[in-house]
Formats: sequence, C-alpha cells, structure tokens
Amino acid sequence: MNVRPLLSLSALSLLTATGVARAEDITVAVAGPMTGAVASIGEQIRRGAELAAEAINKNGGVNGKTIKISIQDDACDPKQAVAIANRILSTGIKFVNGHACSGSSIPAAEVYGENNILMMSPASSAPKLTDDAAKNGYTTILRLYGRDDAQGRFIGPWIKEKYGTKKIAILHDKSAYGKGLADVVKEDLNKAGVREVLYEGINAGEKDYTAVVNRLKSAGVEFLYFGGYHTEAGLIKRQAADQNYQFQLMMGDSLATPEFWSVAGPAGEGTLFTFPPDARENEAAKTALEQFKQINFTPEGFTLFSYAVIQAIAGGIAKANSTDPVAVAKALRTSSVDTVVGPVSFDEKGDVKNPRYDINVWKDGKYSKLTQ
Repeated sequence: MNVRPLLSLSALSLLTATGVARAEDITVAVAGPMTGAVASIGEQIRRGAELAAEAINKNGGVNGKTIKISIQDDACDPKQAVAIANRILSTGIKFVNGHACSGSSIPAAEVYGENNILMMSPASSAPKLTDDAAKNGYTTILRLYGRDDAQGRFIGPWIKEKYGTKKIAILHDKSAYGKGLADVVKEDLNKAGVREVLYEGINAGEKDYTAVVNRLKSAGVEFLYFGGYHTEAGLIKRQAADQNYQFQLMMGDSLATPEFWSVAGPAGEGTLFTFPPDARENEAAKTALEQFKQINFTPEGFTLFSYAVIQAIAGGIAKANSTDPVAVAKALRTSSVDTVVGPVSFDEKGDVKNPRYDINVWKDGKYSKLTQ
C-alpha cells in the first residue's frame, strides 16, 4: 500500500537549474538529506549526481536523451522519505539516486519496489534494504555501496587483533544504519571470543553526552565502536576530552565528512573509520576530478559513489536500450558497467558485488588511509 504524497516545499522542488524536463529527457531524482544533521552527506550526493549528469550530457546523453536531475530533501527522516517517494511516483519519475540514510531508504524502497521505480542507493548499507526487497520480489531496488555485514566482517578481525585485550564498548544511535552496524560488529567480536564491557543505544540529536561519557569512563573503556553519525561522535569525543578522558574511537563510513572535525576539533585526532578505497585514485575518475576542481569542491565521502550511480543508471539504460526501469534493472543485474569507482555489477539481491574497505584515520583535520 502506498502512502498518499505530502506536497512539501522541498518535494515540490522537482528540477535543478538544468532546466525544465522535456519528454525526451531522462529525469533522475536525487534523494537524500539536503538539510538536517547530516546535510553534508546530502551535499556530497547532490554534487556527485549533478556533475555526472553534466558529463554524460556533454557526451551526447544516453541514447540521445538528456539526463535531468531532480533534488529531493528527505532530511534523513523516514516519514519524509516516504512522502518524497510517493511524490516521485506521482510525477512519473522512473529513476532514483538515493536515498542516503538507511532509515530513509528502507521504507522508501517499498514505494519504489511496488511501483517498479529503479532505486539505486549510493550510501545506504543496512542489509535490510535489499534483504526485504528480495523477499518481496522487488527487482528494481539496487545499491552501489557495500552492506554493513560485509563491513562488519572486514573490521571485526582487525579490532580483535589490535584491541581484543582492551576494554571495549559498543554504542549506537538507534538508527537503522547505526544499530545495524553496531550489531554486526558486536556479533562478529562475540563469535571471536571478544566481549564488550558496555553495549547501549544513545539518543541522537542531543547536545550533551556527558552522562554517556561518564558511563564509558566508569567502565574503564579504552576502545569505543560507535554505530552512528559524525555529529554525535564528535560531541562524545570533545566532551570526553573536556574531562581529560582518552579512548580510541572507531566508526563506520559515516565519518567520511569534514563536518566530523568541525564538531570534534582536535579531540577527533586519531579517530578511525572504515570506508571503501579512495575512488579518487582510480584512473577512471580523472575526468570527474577535473570537474570537481572547476567548482572548487572536494569529492570526499559518498560524492563519487553518487557520481557512479548516475553512470550506472545511464549504462543500464544504454545496455537495455530502454528507459523501462525493470528492463534497466535486469541489464544491471546481468552485466557490468564502468564507473568512477570501477566496474560495477550486482548480485541476485541487488547488492553491489565484491565491496572493499580500508581503515582511515583522522589527523590534523583531514583523514587518510591508515598505513600501519
């Protein structure tokens, strides 16, 4: 059952400055948190999509058709995401680059899947997204980003080797993404014989986490794995530093944004997080990097994954020789397309095949691959 669309101002902002869509255009909705606590991720996704469309259009478009981008702000809110999904349905848009937050992607995917709209997420990592889609028989739900269970399997053995003898705490922000990732890491560590001294959820959006810091301190925590986003992580680290309390913080991919350092400041020094290998080092990304240089935007975090989503959708349309989302999804599930993050193909559930990860470290306000 579809939820009746709510016509918010953000949802009515259907097209970017690229112009009004014509019948021969291919409109791709770019859905993510353009406002709110994780708006920096939304900006990454928007910039990546816009520049990918620009590059494709300069090269003749897709089968002679121009790609138009429609920006949709879900503010990382599940209810707003569903409203936007229904708005996209009502306007006849067939392709979606998004959503970013797993908590938004999961309910929105029900609308897209039921109505054969192709959705490809550049950032959502909760397994439930594609697990539910496969269970419901949806063939148009894809993600170009690795799952939390793949990320957890990568990081679990590393944590055990480096910090297995330390007092470990695992916290999460109760979101689909944060709790999902924390639970995967917890399960993996527990199976390996490593037990945490503290496991709990915190309330996202608060400004004072002194009570959380006090619990960590009282438990003698030396290593904290946090499933959540950069704002809460930065506040916890900064407020711990105010008490002269030091511990090693590690997180997942949500920390690939300069906003973390804006919140944490020097207290964020040495913080670790997992993220796929830096796509900026790929030969296939050279042209894209020049585009970003021209607009003075650093393509960090999910930027190039969003760029790749537009390339993948365009590649699928070309391979299918059709703009029918079911045909395009079938083409993507049965072949490979070249993107800035490398060749991309999808498995039977719609997950990207063979995701890879590196461990990154924050130092002097920037992050880079951990070399030791």
